[in-house]
Order: sequence, then C-alpha cells, then structure tokens
Amino acid sequence: MTTKDFSQWDELKYRRRLETFGPDDAPIVASGPKAEYDGICQPGELTDKGRSTTLALGERLRHLYVDQLHFMPALIASADLIYLRATPLSRALESVQQTFWGLYPPTARTASFPPPTILTRTPADETLYPNDGNCRRFAQLSRAFADRAAQRWNASPEMAHLNERLGKWMPAASPRIAVDSHPRLSGLLDTVNSTLAHGPETRLPSEFYEPEVRRIIDQVAVEEWFAGYEESREYRALGIGALVGDVAGRMVASAARSGRDGVEEVGDARGGNGESGAVGGRGRGGERELKLTLAGCHDTTLAGLLTSLGAFEGEPWPPYTSHIAIELFRKRDAGVSKLASESAQKSLESKGWFSALFGRAKEVASKDSESIARRPMEELSEKERDKLAGYFVRLRYNDRPMTVPGCKAPGKHLEGNESFCTLARASTRIFKMIVG
Repeated sequence: MTTKDFSQWDELKYRRRLETFGPDDAPIVASGPKAEYDGICQPGELTDKGRSTTLALGERLRHLYVDQLHFMPALIASADLIYLRATPLSRALESVQQTFWGLYPPTARTASFPPPTILTRTPADETLYPNDGNCRRFAQLSRAFADRAAQRWNASPEMAHLNERLGKWMPAASPRIAVDSHPRLSGLLDTVNSTLAHGPETRLPSEFYEPEVRRIIDQVAVEEWFAGYEESREYRALGIGALVGDVAGRMVASAARSGRDGVEEVGDARGGNGESGAVGGRGRGGERELKLTLAGCHDTTLAGLLTSLGAFEGEPWPPYTSHIAIELFRKRDAGVSKLASESAQKSLESKGWFSALFGRAKEVASKDSESIARRPMEELSEKERDKLAGYFVRLRYNDRPMTVPGCKAPGKHLEGNESFCTLARASTRIFKMIVG
C-alpha cells in the first residue's frame, strides 16, 4: 500500500492467531487439540471442514451448470453475470467465497478477471435470515412458539429420557435439560451436529450420539424453531416473506421480461448520472444479464422457507452446507434458452434462482413495459398472465427435488411431474403465503 490511490492498493497477507487466558489469567496463544496454532476458529466461524464442503458445493454446481447443462460459461472474464450476496455473519460470507471458488476456480477465470463484488446488508436491512433482531413483532412470536414448545415438551417422557442419558453433564446452575434450559436444547443440537461434522478430537461422550437421543433433540428443536412457519401467516410473512417475495418477483420478471423488473434485478434503475433508463447495477459493475445468484444464508433460512411452502414435513434440522435451488424452467417450444433440465425432461429448458440460482433470457427488456413482478396474480390482466405461460418452477433441497403441496392439483404442475410447479401457481402460492 505505497500509494494513496485506493484503486492501486494490494492485499496485506497476514497470519491470524487467537489469544486467550492462560494460567493466572496470563495471555497465551490459543491452540487446538494437537497444539495447532493456525486455523483456530472463533465461535460461529467457518471451520476448515466447512470451507472444504462449501468448496465442494461450488464444484458440484460447476459440474451441473457448466459441464453438463452448458448454462454457465466455462471461462469468465468478469463476475458481471453473477450476483453474490451474504449475510453479515462471517461464516455466510466465507461460504459464498468458497462456493464461488469451486464454481469458478482460477483456471476458469481470465488473467484480467477483476475482484468480484459480494454484497452484504446492515443487520437492520437483512432478509437472508429471519430477522428477529430487528423486528420486534417477529421476536415476540418467536418467543411465543418457543414457550409453547417448552410447555409441551419439558415434562414429556422424551425429555425425561434425555435427562436420564445426558443430565449428568449439565451445569450445576441448570442441571435439567429442557427446551429453555441453559444451554438450550437447540444449543445441544448445534453442539452435537458440529462435533459429528469434525474429527474424533471434538466428540462428546457417546450418549450424545445415541440414535434415540438425537431423534428427540432434533424433533423438539425443529418444532420450536419452525412450527410457526406452518401455523401462522404472520410468522411466515415476517420471518421469510421479504426473501420469498424477492424470489417470486425475480422469477416473474425473468419470464415477463418487463422493463423495470429486469433493471431492478441488479439494483439501481438509474445510471451513474442518475438518468432513468440508463444502465443499472450501479455499485456492482453494471451487471444487466444475471444468470446466477449465490446467496450465503443460514439453516433457519432454508428450513423457514421450506416449511412455509409445505416442503419440510418430516425433515430433520438442515445439515451443514445445506442449500436450496429454486429453478425457473420454460418449455422448449415457448422459450429462447438453450439450457436443458437436469433430468430426462428434455422438453424443458432451465433458468434457476437462488442459493440460490437465478436465470433469465438475454432479450433486452422493453423500457415502457409495466412491472408485474410484485403484483398478485388476481390483479394481472389476461395478457399479463399469458407472459407467464409455459414457465415452471422447481424447488431442490440438497440436490433433491421437493414437491410443494399447493402445486399437486391438475393444471398446477407439469404433466407427469408434480415437482415442476407452474410459475403462475408458484407466484400465487408465495403471495398468499405472505399476505394470506
């Protein structure tokens, strides 16, 4: 950094080590179980195992969307066709970085490839996770469902079994395991899952991994955290509504190719001079034709979204490196994309959003087209609805196609495959999920 011109600044490479208290409160360098000093994580940070699995996720996405489907280019000169976003938590940001690296390793980027832009929001504006820290009403509802779970389960035979097997390891200040104990039951779930994902040096006593113990902990934690999305429209709207509204809006905008919708997909509808209709994407390099979005979010985001759509019944707590893909397809005879679907659906072509994966056609949007992305289907004219004909939406969770119950009726899905929901039905379902 020998210049004051920030555009010429380079990176400062350094080694981070953590310091902690030692004997007599003297400062010492923290170490791992084998006296390792490098790569030690703070609580909540992505571990080396997490970096490895998210890198592998990116590699799988490359195999699917580049090697098999030829949807994404094999070599890129910039990241303008990719929208990267993460929550303010460091593990989410690193997950996006690792996934992008797996999707486009250095050998798949030109020598002049500029640094990609990853967008984050302030916690007050964040929608990639259920934001109980900024929405008092959602926090109130969260506490109410947690209290209900405590009343339902704390005196149950299942909780008695947990205390029989694990109670001897609880702290003296909170000797009994409960939904609202300290640590909370969901905290025990996090600890068990974290230690299972890593080596034997991190393991707890064997009782914590007994199948029945794990089943009970998972069942109660899932109910505590996610039952509200199934039972309460207000809970769905406040917890995940803003995110799924963005998803639905972008899918409809991609299908309808309506003027302002296409610009809003990448941000500011004005150019650098503030004139309406100029190149959008100000602050991100001016992207206009996004083909892929990667969003670093959290387990509560994924389970909240799936539960809200009725696609999480019987599922355990999302394992580490879980991901969702919401993909937009169009019939070959109605579309312009050259992307074939993942399966034997040769009559379809794919464009995806989230994880997310989001695709759109290359046509330039008409400036005077009316925006329909965030309007309920009931308010659209017949001509506007026709723009969505031939489009289908598929939801994949950890590479498994999921079926949305609201799309099972005849005419609401692709004939012969209920996992492909019509875009009109999917948008209606999402809108009603938010506003009732």
